[in-house]
Amino acid sequence: MEHPSFLKDTAIYLGAAVVAVPIFKRLGLGSVLGYLAAGSALGPWGFGLVHDPKSILEFSELGVVLLLFLIGLELKPSRLWNMRGAVFGLGGAQVLFCTLALGIVSYHFGLSLAASFVVGFSLSLSSTAFAIQILSERKQLNTAYGRSAFAVLLFQDMVAIPVLALLPLFSSAVDAPSPSIGGVVRVLLSIGLVAAIGKIALRPLLSMVSRADSREVFSAAALLLVIGVGLVMQSMGLSMALGAFLAGVLLSDSEYRHLLEADIEPFKGMLLGLFFISVGTSVDYGLVLNHPSTIALGLACLLFTKYAVVFVLGKWAGLPVAAARQMAAILPQGGEFAFVIFGVATANYILTPEQTNLLIVIVIASMVATPLLGVAEERLMGRLFQPTEAAFDSMSDDHNPVIIAGFGRVGQLVARILRLQNIGFTTLEKDAEQVKTVRKFGSKVYYGDASRLDLLEAAGARSAKFFVLAIDDVETSVKTAEKIKKHFPHLRIFARARNRQHAFELMDLGITEFWRETFSSTMEMSKALLLEMGTSLDDADHIIRKFREHDENAMLHQHKIHQDETALIQYSKQSVQQLLDSVAADQASQKR
Repeated sequence: MEHPSFLKDTAIYLGAAVVAVPIFKRLGLGSVLGYLAAGSALGPWGFGLVHDPKSILEFSELGVVLLLFLIGLELKPSRLWNMRGAVFGLGGAQVLFCTLALGIVSYHFGLSLAASFVVGFSLSLSSTAFAIQILSERKQLNTAYGRSAFAVLLFQDMVAIPVLALLPLFSSAVDAPSPSIGGVVRVLLSIGLVAAIGKIALRPLLSMVSRADSREVFSAAALLLVIGVGLVMQSMGLSMALGAFLAGVLLSDSEYRHLLEADIEPFKGMLLGLFFISVGTSVDYGLVLNHPSTIALGLACLLFTKYAVVFVLGKWAGLPVAAARQMAAILPQGGEFAFVIFGVATANYILTPEQTNLLIVIVIASMVATPLLGVAEERLMGRLFQPTEAAFDSMSDDHNPVIIAGFGRVGQLVARILRLQNIGFTTLEKDAEQVKTVRKFGSKVYYGDASRLDLLEAAGARSAKFFVLAIDDVETSVKTAEKIKKHFPHLRIFARARNRQHAFELMDLGITEFWRETFSSTMEMSKALLLEMGTSLDDADHIIRKFREHDENAMLHQHKIHQDETALIQYSKQSVQQLLDSVAADQASQKR
């Protein structure tokens, strides 16, 4: 039988991804589910265009390795040390309780005690690739629940290694190899040795390569670095992904961090997509058809158990209800390590091949279900819990002359200035996490949505004199300004404008006292730059003043025509030339 060429396989995978992923993203289901669907369509139970998914899966796992390296680049050792509580506390609790719960369920289904532990532990591990990809797409990696989810995933990746080393202890075979404590110690020493050598050798190596002044060579060195460290760890019986993560952490505070990230990112994205597609091709629909009730029940137990445990632990860790729900919806699936553990368990006669095949299908099905569960959580559970989340703080009866809406970068600075003069103010902030954070530092902030009329009434808008509009979100800011103008016209609004378009929308409402948030700081920075380049202080002051006056006058005229894009573009071009001519004329007159 003649196998298709590498280029033909590549074209098939790329074509499937190009067709499926945009459709699924447009439907709001995310790219991960699109890749999985594309893989299912290519596999033996689809069009049959892929005949050996396992070989492709092995190659595409390099995408997971590169993903862990990039995650490591984002985590400086100091930050990683600061996360130790979440990693070992929340992560350890998640693995422990999920292993116990899923192990009890497995034992109830007739598995031996040893097999129940192995299955419970394997299924307690989530998919780092799936979870991180979904968090990245939603831009939620830096949220409270995103950081907590990452801490859990990091602990899972670390704890899987020693458990793999100890699996032969549970073997029922007479000739099974028995691990020793020395083997576990060797694993720990190997990690320490790789970390020490990497700390000493990685930077000099990259410095030597960078002197070649070749972007292609540096890209090759970056890939060699990740794959090389991964292979060294693998030769010691550890995970390539863990080795790549360790290499990333070691280079997170180096001067090459951003260049490495830029070089690795394209390879990571393509290979990670290939990994998801190959997982989709591995689904054995024959087993699904032969054992539908067993697989459905196993899938339901897995998703429900992990969702419930992670939700409870999220609340225990201090996350708000919504954040705990979101974290639970990210981590219910089985992970890549389960495939490896099941294989080792089968080789050591802990699990039968039939049990392993069923468990693999359940893990893959849980990966497919995770994006759907995330959509359901966002669209359905969010609505059900909306009344609870909207229970804003009640206000005190001490109505102050100033109300500050938004307690981020701008609102906090305004509040500090007012406090210096003992001027009373009431602060409203819609982000519960922000409220929780600033309250730790002693600031009195009310959790509330300033665009709601009842909250404005409770905050004392009828008796207040000034309203500081410092909300970051443009849509919410304009909506709040409309409410103020309509119901509290006596309030004098001092507004933060995020950009020029935001300023136009505020001007449409008749608000004239607004400040573009980066304009003044940019003027100061430009002035400092001119001085460093040899411009005299008088000339620098004149240029900055001239630019400021011109820009403010131009914005007033642009506001009148900002709905007419053609007129706006034409005027903007003319305005730039007018400014250049005006400055040139001033310089010519000074020379005379």
